[in-house]
Amino acid sequence: MIIIKTKEEIEILREGGKRLATILYKVKEMVKPGVSTKDLDLYAEKLIRGIGDVPAFLNYRPAGANTPFPASLCVSVNEEVVHGIPSEEKILKEGDIVSIDLGLKHRGLFTDMAITVGVGAVSPASQKLMDVTEKALQVGIDAAMGGNTVGDIGHAVESFVRGQKGLTYGIVEVLSGHGVGKAIHEDPYIPNFGKAGKGAKLVPGMVVALEPMLNNGTKNVTLDEDGYTFRTADGKKSAHFEKTILITEGEAEVFT
Repeated sequence: MIIIKTKEEIEILREGGKRLATILYKVKEMVKPGVSTKDLDLYAEKLIRGIGDVPAFLNYRPAGANTPFPASLCVSVNEEVVHGIPSEEKILKEGDIVSIDLGLKHRGLFTDMAITVGVGAVSPASQKLMDVTEKALQVGIDAAMGGNTVGDIGHAVESFVRGQKGLTYGIVEVLSGHGVGKAIHEDPYIPNFGKAGKGAKLVPGMVVALEPMLNNGTKNVTLDEDGYTFRTADGKKSAHFEKTILITEGEAEVFT
């Protein structure tokens, strides 16, 4: 069921989104060679708790998972697409790209955000992958207007990605954007591909998280034995960007 947020809930989510973005960009500054993914996770949790909020992902158990997620931050390196579990043994190195995905619970309501960051100097191909994925997110946000549909968002993202001259990216299809607010994941399901005019209608007051995930090769992914980490089936790099937005009568308002 799609949940329309009240004015009071929207104000809480707006503030939570600002807090989340501030924290995630602080974590971004810590991304450098020699840092472990667990270091990033512990820093993110410290920042969240330091302002009196709660990490949304820590101990969250999504449908179908055998165990709760053991960290506050999802850290996915290179061919890992999303939901990478932080580890003291996983040390970032020059040339890596890393998705940092964080959720925050502020006054009982959730916001969600992700960015992909280069570790030191990265290859032109890696930089282009990140740039196109980030732009794909903005294209999706531009299509997320009241009166449009979920299919309009997916169609806009897919058309933009397919239109990259001389470049072929795999659009991950088994993972998608989603509603957010009272829970970490709510309806509607928002794929990064689709047909214009199809799917759930976008109504002012809806709060959703859009999150394109693009691979440098195949769209296909595999799931690790940990039950959380998705990675590209061909071992090529992946990028991921996400923002929480409010559907309005006109342009969407970005909360994160």
